[in-house]
Amino acid sequence: MISTRGRYGLRFMIDLAQNQGRGYIPMKDVAARQGISTKYLEQILPVLTKNKLIEAVHGKGGGYRLVRKPEEYTVGEILRLTENSLTSVACLADGASSCDRADTCITLDFWKGLDNVVNQYLDEHTLADFVK
Repeated sequence: MISTRGRYGLRFMIDLAQNQGRGYIPMKDVAARQGISTKYLEQILPVLTKNKLIEAVHGKGGGYRLVRKPEEYTVGEILRLTENSLTSVACLADGASSCDRADTCITLDFWKGLDNVVNQYLDEHTLADFVK
């Protein structure tokens, strides 16, 4: 299940893509248009900035903007950063301790297949798809 954090992060990024010709967009403007608390966005935006998906300028005339073209951002990339993990089961998450049952688990390939389908679908869609 995609959390509010992931959904709001994606909505923020889509809003920036829709308004990309307007320079730096203040967080409060995006928050108002999207109906998202600025306090909540303050928790999400650092990970997007740190990973160079967006850049920020503080002070008068400041705000946020995309660093790449909308078609260069996949939904998967954004959700993997904001959600920390999109794996269907804990044992497949990055950094998970190895499972004692991995060698005999009859469902492991099923979960890997599901994760592949989900990630492929998310990576087929870009911010540009939402701007059209």
